[in-house]
Amino acid sequence: MPAVLGFEGSANKIGVGVVRDGEVLANPRRTYVTPPGTGFLPGDTARHHRAVILDLLQEALTEAGLTSQDIDCIAYTKGPGMGAPLVSVAVVARTVAQLWNKPLLGVNHCIGHIEMGRLITGATNPTVLYVSGGNTQISNDPSPGYNIEQMAKRGKKLVELPYTVKGMDVSFSGILSFIEDVAQRMLVTGECTPEDLCFSLQETVFAMLVEITERAMAHCSSQEALIVGGVGCNMRLQEMMETMCQERGARLFATDERFCIDNGAMIAQAGWEMFRAGHTTPLSDSGVTQRYRTDEVEVTWRD
Repeated sequence: MPAVLGFEGSANKIGVGVVRDGEVLANPRRTYVTPPGTGFLPGDTARHHRAVILDLLQEALTEAGLTSQDIDCIAYTKGPGMGAPLVSVAVVARTVAQLWNKPLLGVNHCIGHIEMGRLITGATNPTVLYVSGGNTQISNDPSPGYNIEQMAKRGKKLVELPYTVKGMDVSFSGILSFIEDVAQRMLVTGECTPEDLCFSLQETVFAMLVEITERAMAHCSSQEALIVGGVGCNMRLQEMMETMCQERGARLFATDERFCIDNGAMIAQAGWEMFRAGHTTPLSDSGVTQRYRTDEVEVTWRD
């Protein structure tokens, strides 16, 4: 019954989780919050993570009712993500692994999201839509953000925006250019409100995501769809995906904010799967990489 401790800190969330045989024993998390209208810089984010990570580690162990002797493996986010925060967490993971004399495992952040989604929902062989504000393998400028989501809830008029889907690829850059070009005029003349633009942006972007997910399900003869990643919490996206799945006679699986937003337990769960399959990361290879594609990971723990 291996117990794995996971460190996640690839962006503005820092979390430490403990998983043992499919059970989440602890999952405390902190968020680096900046003033409204500003983003989070890598250096400042890393300083925040360093300031709270040891407290989170102790909190996770206490919540799980375990000691260092009960932990079998230390997992950490190897990438993708922001360089400075990744490094700050990796240093702690390496140090803890050496102090406790435990094996170390570098985990792909995206794989962590997927494995946590599969664990929590019980999906067996789903087609996965991984929707993140920060990590992507497609063009996502802009990504549907929190402020857009909140304003979209108050929008009523659907403004026609560029819709670009090519096979399994989508491009959002045309939407940004269009809005920058015509938004001010439409707002001044009263053709729409800011809420209408946010509503239209969200509806259009999500429609593209639903389309490519359905196409993937058709190609794979899949009867399950799983939404993971921070944007997967969006209830409108879940509603649109649910409609598509119902029309196909398929099932939709999604998680809530406890598990779809970055957290330590998802790294622990992916690490648990990898550790059982015989994976470990040598100390000499325990660095980080800001660009770490999902398809670079050899998944040996699933058929």
